[in-house]
Amino acid sequence: MGTIEDLKNKPIAVLGAGAVGKAVAGDCALAGNAVRLCDLAPFAAKTLFGVRERGLTFYGEQLNLYGFERSGQARFDKVTTDVAEAVKGAGIVILATPALGHKAFFEKLIPALEDGMFIHIIPDNFGSLVLRRMMREAGCAKRVVIGGWSSSPYGSRVDIKGGVILPRIRAYYRAITLRGAALPTTDQEAFLASTAFIGAFDAIRSGDGVVGGETVMDTGFSNVNPVLHCPGVILGVGVMENWGVIYGEEKNDFSIYSHAYCPSISRVQHGFYLEQRALAESMGVGIQHFDKKQFFSRENILGCEYMGPDYEIPFEEHDYIQYGTGPFTIQNRYITEDIPVGCHVYHELGKKFGVRTPIIDSLINLASTMAETDFYAKGYTLGTLGIGHMTKEEMLQYLHQGVYKAR
Repeated sequence: MGTIEDLKNKPIAVLGAGAVGKAVAGDCALAGNAVRLCDLAPFAAKTLFGVRERGLTFYGEQLNLYGFERSGQARFDKVTTDVAEAVKGAGIVILATPALGHKAFFEKLIPALEDGMFIHIIPDNFGSLVLRRMMREAGCAKRVVIGGWSSSPYGSRVDIKGGVILPRIRAYYRAITLRGAALPTTDQEAFLASTAFIGAFDAIRSGDGVVGGETVMDTGFSNVNPVLHCPGVILGVGVMENWGVIYGEEKNDFSIYSHAYCPSISRVQHGFYLEQRALAESMGVGIQHFDKKQFFSRENILGCEYMGPDYEIPFEEHDYIQYGTGPFTIQNRYITEDIPVGCHVYHELGKKFGVRTPIIDSLINLASTMAETDFYAKGYTLGTLGIGHMTKEEMLQYLHQGVYKAR
């Protein structure tokens, strides 16, 4: 299969041209990687607008503890809507879409996989488990390394004006550490080492570095999005829906971090985290550690990703860097992804392993009512991940060794 050093001579394929995909692709290209950027129709007509002709402007505050910055006009080797064309001959494939877009890309990626490829899912959101399951069902036996990350290397937003998606991406912070894991764990050393050839990880390598999680279930639990987004949006919905109407001058200035978070919501977020931790302990997998005090600040546990564990903005102060990050409606991925994927998986694991999850369940109930959607019916199940039929011992053997026990 060659060696990991061969990756430096191969292009990187980035699948997905949303906020994370554009940021990863642009930063990698500016770092000197040969990058192919791909998105699927019908989204590509908007997401790839202008990128093929003029490239992508990568800019922004890029706040981080160590002051790493890189901005400029990124150019790509290829911009396409054909997954097979994007990944042919690539050493590293980075999937950077919301979890609800994973299946559409996986269906096209699996027939195009080549031995020796490294697949990075940013953030993982249980995507590694879904991809391995779909590969088994498709009879694909390609020798590839698959893993994912608890979060993105950036806080990033695509510039949108008048409904038009512009070829510009703003990175308002850069992570200085990320937690990643491979499926199975036996591939993890190579998976983590492959980040040396991904320009998007330069700020992390020159910061506090990558951290290996205890299996890809660990990276699922360590994804901060559900614990941050779901209580913030649901309990702050009155502020969100009234911003720019009754108070606040401009609707698009709203941010749950800047305008909704408060000590009471922090108590719910900390309680949510304790339920996650109980689930991880019952399953015998890890989870990123946070102290209770880290939840009680304007940016909650998010700030740890780019400013370290001691970063704290008191509730009495503004958080200007987050202005305009939204969300602006309940029909946003903060709910439509983090409830059916993150929260519902935790709910299902709680039933399987006998762990009560009353806070998580209450958020699913409230979100279902607010969004007029049955997220229990639409949510990921343990069958979606391919582990619903397994005992704890069988599941751990699969996660660590890759030994799959069929139903």
